[in-house]
Amino acid sequence: MKQLLRPAVIVFCILAVSSASSAPLIIPDEHKRPPEQTYLTFPEWYLVHSPAEYADFLECETPDAFPFLGHVRQFWQSYRAVWKETRDRYPVNLAYHVMVSVIGVSTTIEYGVKSAYETLVGRISLLISSDELTAEDQLAADVARDYAEFIRIDPWYKYDFGKRLAQVWMDTGFWGPNMFRKWERKYALTTEYAAKALYGWFIGKATGLGYEAPKHVTAAIVVAPSNQDSWAAAQMEILKKDAATGTALILLPRYQAFTTEALTLSSQGIEFTEIAGNQDEILISVIAPAAWSPEDQFGTMLLSQPVMTQPQKARYLMKVPITSLSAVLRALISENIEVEHIYDF
Repeated sequence: MKQLLRPAVIVFCILAVSSASSAPLIIPDEHKRPPEQTYLTFPEWYLVHSPAEYADFLECETPDAFPFLGHVRQFWQSYRAVWKETRDRYPVNLAYHVMVSVIGVSTTIEYGVKSAYETLVGRISLLISSDELTAEDQLAADVARDYAEFIRIDPWYKYDFGKRLAQVWMDTGFWGPNMFRKWERKYALTTEYAAKALYGWFIGKATGLGYEAPKHVTAAIVVAPSNQDSWAAAQMEILKKDAATGTALILLPRYQAFTTEALTLSSQGIEFTEIAGNQDEILISVIAPAAWSPEDQFGTMLLSQPVMTQPQKARYLMKVPITSLSAVLRALISENIEVEHIYDF
């Protein structure tokens, strides 16, 4: 009897091992995020894109000419678009809607005040000054650039506005050309940085009490071509890999770095099948000529907005099937279209 059972046991073990090795990879629950997040994060990220546009603008222009109120309109337009897209498809994510509303109202107030001040007081100080920028103007431009880069990775309220406030008084001097403009800028920057330092401290405390710390990685399942021997994404961690099928469960950095690494992987022919537990669609934005007409191969367009400081360009927001993401990214790059961001839930 033992001799009869032995072959059956061997066959059973072989089948069990084979089944285990070909078991589908699954994203752990702690790395899953709800599908509506890819949409709801766009208004939040608009408040990253807007400061970046402002920083670019200050490289050659003064703040009084920046379209602050136009950016307020675009923010609420984007929020309305994603709300309409998600309200009948997914449960209401109340906490996230509250957060987006709070930052939207805060930005509306900030941009409204800055628009009024720069149009009235800022423009007057420019009219009675020469074309030479003051040290305060140059500091404001440097801070705008540094801030725009900082919030691509970290929350705005963690930015050290207190340090920047000290620089207004320690690094720019008290005397020099265009004295009226110089002291007017000192007042403007002191008020802005002090208010943001205080408000940022308050928001940081409230966020720590009301929300869990977000994960800084995004889990994905990807498939490599059969001839793919190496993976070149700089910030990727492979959790599991199935050599037989070429699939892998990986961790990529979240936020802006996800876009960079996804572009790297797509250029190698690696395809996404699941991101953060989602297999349906993901939102991407690109910057393209204002007259550009995206083809169906790029996904379904949800919204387009002009880049107000560069009228020849526009932002296009498109929803793309996750399984087509890499192909879409390769097609966009081949047409020299800038992939601004992939909204990784």
